[in-house]
Amino acid sequence: MEKLTITMADFEEAAKMVQPSSRREGFSTIPNVKWEDVGGLDFLRKEFDRYIVRRIKFPEEYAEFGVDLETGFLLYGPPGCGKTLIAKAVANEAGANFIHIKGPELLNKYVGESELAVRTLFSRARTCSPCILFFDEVDALTTKRGKEGGWVVERLLNQLLIELDGADQRRGVYVIGATNRPEVMDRAVLRPGRFGKLLYVPLPSPDERGLILKALARKKPIDADVDLSAIGRMEACENLSGADLSALMNEAAMAALEEKLTSTGISETSWTIKALHFERALSKISPSVSDKQKQFYKVLSESFKAG
Repeated sequence: MEKLTITMADFEEAAKMVQPSSRREGFSTIPNVKWEDVGGLDFLRKEFDRYIVRRIKFPEEYAEFGVDLETGFLLYGPPGCGKTLIAKAVANEAGANFIHIKGPELLNKYVGESELAVRTLFSRARTCSPCILFFDEVDALTTKRGKEGGWVVERLLNQLLIELDGADQRRGVYVIGATNRPEVMDRAVLRPGRFGKLLYVPLPSPDERGLILKALARKKPIDADVDLSAIGRMEACENLSGADLSALMNEAAMAALEEKLTSTGISETSWTIKALHFERALSKISPSVSDKQKQFYKVLSESFKAG
């Protein structure tokens, strides 16, 4: 079966063609993303292994000891740090189906349709359990209630809370939300049983930057003399997010490609991406997350831990 990620458009089309209790081949599949693609973040891998992966793989053992852990999780932190990759890697490791929904897509509905879409999403997730239901940009659905003109979001949020509270009726369905703006979310959504397990996804450490670069380099002709771990520890890479490192890798690859295309009369047995290409790329890449934003997320993380 071809591996893919489901969008809202795919979901709506499939929902029209099948009955709620049936399962359509190709509608929900296991993502082809592994932890090696994430690069680092071992502490998050351990958390999800404990809360999701082993629960799916060893349900009898968890039931024997009466362990009833959280089923709703919120990944928050600076943009470009791999929150979506993490959710996909968890599904892959657990062998679970994966439904990816972007929060703003649910808002582009007529009155009443947003609530119906939320109900149908959870129904479909139950049908193809074990399943991870991933809400990207979940803050769009969960802004604080009572704001002027926010009645559409409020109705959708109320429906979402009803579904999240029905954890007993959705065994095998795990909900993961991702946001760059947790501070705007209604605190009611962050209670235990809903998005009750808050997990901070920070900017990568120097060693993790090296791991991310190695993951990005797998399908690229990197010269044997290039030390990606050393590049990741360079001061010039300080505060680079995963997305920034991806841009760095692509810039280095482009520099090597342009050199090859403009090399008249120069013959090499094999053209590779060399250290000098990374040096050129570093001169063009700057952090997308400012020091001020980094400090904001650090303070926010500490406030969530304090309760």
